[in-house]
Amino acid sequence: MRLKTKIALAIGALVFLVATALSWVYLTQLLNQRIDLTYKSAKLIADELVFATKAAIVSGVPKDVDATNPDAVRAAVANALRKDAVLNSLINTTLGYAETVSDIAIVDDQGTALVTAPDAGLEDKALPGDRPDYASLQKSSFVGTLNVIFGKPQVYDVKAVLDREGRRFLTIHIGIRTTFLGRFEVTPLLSSAVIYIAVAILISLIAAAFVSNLALRPLAQISSRLDALAQAEAEAEAETAGELEAGRSSDAVVQVSHKIERLGRRMKNVEEVFSALKENLDQILSNLQDGIMLFTRDARTVLVSRSMERFLDVSRDQLLGAEVHEIFDRESLLGRTVRQAFDAGMSIVQEEITTEAGRRLELSLDFIHDDQGDSARSLGALLTLHDVESVSEIESELELSRRMAAIGRLTSGVGHEVKNPINAIVVHLELLRSKVGGEPTAGRHLEIIQSEIQRLDRVVQTLVDFSRPVELKLVDHDMRQIVSSVLLLASAGLESYNVTVSSQLPDHAVMVKVDADLLKQALLNVVLNGAQAMADGGELSVRLTEDGRNAVIRVQDHGEGIPEEIRPRIFDLYFTTKRDGSGIGLAMTYRILQLHHGQLDVESKVGQGSTFTLSVPTSGLTDLRLRGAVEANSLVVEERRR
Repeated sequence: MRLKTKIALAIGALVFLVATALSWVYLTQLLNQRIDLTYKSAKLIADELVFATKAAIVSGVPKDVDATNPDAVRAAVANALRKDAVLNSLINTTLGYAETVSDIAIVDDQGTALVTAPDAGLEDKALPGDRPDYASLQKSSFVGTLNVIFGKPQVYDVKAVLDREGRRFLTIHIGIRTTFLGRFEVTPLLSSAVIYIAVAILISLIAAAFVSNLALRPLAQISSRLDALAQAEAEAEAETAGELEAGRSSDAVVQVSHKIERLGRRMKNVEEVFSALKENLDQILSNLQDGIMLFTRDARTVLVSRSMERFLDVSRDQLLGAEVHEIFDRESLLGRTVRQAFDAGMSIVQEEITTEAGRRLELSLDFIHDDQGDSARSLGALLTLHDVESVSEIESELELSRRMAAIGRLTSGVGHEVKNPINAIVVHLELLRSKVGGEPTAGRHLEIIQSEIQRLDRVVQTLVDFSRPVELKLVDHDMRQIVSSVLLLASAGLESYNVTVSSQLPDHAVMVKVDADLLKQALLNVVLNGAQAMADGGELSVRLTEDGRNAVIRVQDHGEGIPEEIRPRIFDLYFTTKRDGSGIGLAMTYRILQLHHGQLDVESKVGQGSTFTLSVPTSGLTDLRLRGAVEANSLVVEERRR
């Protein structure tokens, strides 16, 4: 069987299946509508009979009937219904014109028929058997409904109840015979519908055959041309059996065929090489820290490094294919510089600029020209952005890490050399105490010596702990949650100092990549320090803002302030002006901010209070700065292990 024939048959079969499915749905809906329409007609008849029955009872039942005697009431009601001409006429008329109704009966609460059709002969008798409710036929499937209608004859019941004092008094039964339903309602409807469906399916198949033939005509033409090409190539090969290359044939068709085949192989090889180069280039660009953007001659981007996203705060997918005026606007210094260079066609060689956010960038723009030929032609431009501040900060971090490593080694040695003599002194002090015994003067001096030795031991241990490297666990956090948790943690202590807190947090999330536990400790030290500075209590203001590069927390107290002469020393280890202070809190806070590549500043006026400002880089600043901080801390850890 030919391919064209197979495709045409497949299309025809698909059209047939779709048409059959739609026809099935159509027949199902049509049958359901007819069943529902029959039910509504029977229900309407039942409602009319209910109304006629009520009227017959009201007009025919004597008023002197003993209402407490059920038999008397039943006899009076039966007599009234049977003598009522309107009710009996309605029953006879309904049985005459309603083709699907087989019988009508009005029964009492005992199931005994009071009124039926004149020829039924069921008056004062129970209705035969329990007939199924017509509602069950409405819920049947399409096949189930057809089996009921065209199967064994049955009578389905439609009921209407007449109540008296909240109890069922009379019930009107209308019988719907399935044979009548099939003969007068379903069969004519389905017969015409099946004819229409058959015609529609036939027309659909004819249209499918025509459309498939029309759609496959170009395919047949291509197939015939390929057959002709194959035949010509076979004849050419037969004629040039002695030639080494088929391309030497004088037949142009064969030559074109071989040329197309060779071109296809070359394109495939070039595509493989291009894919490999693109993969390697993407890998290289993803590891670059400098932002690189390559433009075509019409100033559209064709190559963007991953790091360019952090310079422009725009995703690389949005940058690719965009024009230079869509990426850079003249409102910013960076955009204005790039646009002016593009408009003038002038290159930029390592020009340092400072953005509106205070960021120092080194900008380079090189235009690429095709020097071959008589006149140079522009091929595009290469833009490079270099973060000067990040590089200098990394260098500072590395220098700090070297110093911290040296301090760590020195502290470790001092701690080891000092603690051993202290332990020896403690041992000999206990021996001396045992020998002195109960001498009060000597005992008092020994207590002083022991207290000072313990204090010296704590100082040495604190120095060792402070210089010990810390392994940061950097995770993205919302700075608002960190500030809120610190204020909640410090609430009890602030109440003891009679200090109230006024906090201001932004509506949007301020994301930072920090070690939450360390940063909470740093902020808690500043908050408690501000509360302790207000001896008589007062209000402590905590405000969180974002300046585009850093999350900034300002803690302002209204205490006595810090004198200018001691202000440079407040972050030194062991420096304190409090009687019970240790001089460790602010020093530890300063160190934690350094580990996060942040900053801790203080502004103070004597008699008016102080404001401590904690700055931490936001998550969107650069991964480079955070990476530099982590590498610097790792260097300290490595030096400490050595």
